[in-house]
Amino acid sequence: MNVDLVGKVVLVAGGTGGLGRSVSLAFLVEGAKVVATYRRTEEFDSLKIAAGSKSEGLVGKQVDITDELAVSSLVADVLKSDGRIDAVVNTVGGYAGGLKLWETESKVFGRMLDLNVRSGFALARAAMPAMLGQGSGVFINVAAKAAFDHAAGAGAYAASKAAAVAMMDCLAADALGTGVRVNSILPGIIDTEANRRAMPGAAFDKWPKPDEIAKVILFLASDASRVIHGASVPVYGSN
Repeated sequence: MNVDLVGKVVLVAGGTGGLGRSVSLAFLVEGAKVVATYRRTEEFDSLKIAAGSKSEGLVGKQVDITDELAVSSLVADVLKSDGRIDAVVNTVGGYAGGLKLWETESKVFGRMLDLNVRSGFALARAAMPAMLGQGSGVFINVAAKAAFDHAAGAGAYAASKAAAVAMMDCLAADALGTGVRVNSILPGIIDTEANRRAMPGAAFDKWPKPDEIAKVILFLASDASRVIHGASVPVYGSN
């Protein structure tokens, strides 16, 4: 399928992470300009090397996506340099689990809300007005299967992912008829190095791969998915 993303300006929040790296590279391969946010310089340097000849279309911004002022400044910089934002993909997130809810510290609960909810809120507040002004754009937020699959020992994580999905559903309703589309992605456990280290005895072959999830995100960012709005797309793998 031809997703036709040549020349599109795409902001990938968390664009050097376990999933974000694959998403950034996938958009670059399709000819988009990618603004990838990162926290550690070495991760962006690694991404740039991996992009090879496509790195000319890659811009890195060291930004804390949970900081609303920093995100507002980021979006302003992108608009100043490129004049538009065609897609925002939020891959920022975090996991904490293994404890019963009453054993979970408040700071851990707050951190889950920051990474998994506040990041999407900050991006929406900053980027949606610009896309609404254009009359076009796509906002894709990566949540998780845990938004609906509520396991023991994952109260803070599941609550934050469920909140993220609800927030995107409301954002989609707010944007209905504007030309801006909003959708969520719901991965199962993603096959990343960090997850393999955390669960060394798991069946890795059943986990969805970052590259596979990136293909779904490319589709949702393209005009080929123009009838998909307000959806929560499961990408569970076979686990």
